[in-house]
Amino acid sequence: MMRARITFSKQGALRYTGHLDLHRLWERAMRRANLPLSYSQGFHPQPKISIAAALPLGFSSLGEVLDVRFNAEIPTEEIAARLKDSLPPDIQIIRVESVDEREPALQTQVLSAAYDVHLTEPVDGSELTRKAETLMKSESLPRERRNKFYDLRPLIETLNVLTEADGKFWLQMKLAARDGATGRPEEVLDALGIEPEYTRVERTRLIFQTEKT
Repeated sequence: MMRARITFSKQGALRYTGHLDLHRLWERAMRRANLPLSYSQGFHPQPKISIAAALPLGFSSLGEVLDVRFNAEIPTEEIAARLKDSLPPDIQIIRVESVDEREPALQTQVLSAAYDVHLTEPVDGSELTRKAETLMKSESLPRERRNKFYDLRPLIETLNVLTEADGKFWLQMKLAARDGATGRPEEVLDALGIEPEYTRVERTRLIFQTEKT
């Protein structure tokens, strides 16, 4: 038995592939690659594949993470090589690691997620910076999601306005991604008065409990 952790990017048209479809995509790729997937017990056995945190539709990513169990030990470089020709070009493997089976479930280890948000329409940079600073200085940001009220402010760990070489402005944000305490980039954009459809959002990294930053 082996527990492998795969870090991968998700780009292009696959930005519009949902969490369940992504799960099925990986299962098919591993079967095509003749990797010895381990399955759950019961009437409807499922492959032991778990993806760390669902990525909202339309977002690209440079750092998605999944854990998979195999019935045999396989060198990590061989796993990557076998999968290379079985995955669509919009998914690229960044890293494959062997993980101790005694580690907690992958989903329970996620603390936060980092995002880059590029604006597709011109904005007043000084006004955007002022709004971001005001937001970060707020003691609370009451919001409503699915008829439930919550405070967005503690879910925003960092928020920065940056300038590209061509003078365009963009945002970097790090949001909580714990179970029951997940910050969503579109909620932050709404609080800043930015329509999400005028942005391109990319998740650049997931931060786990074992990491310090």
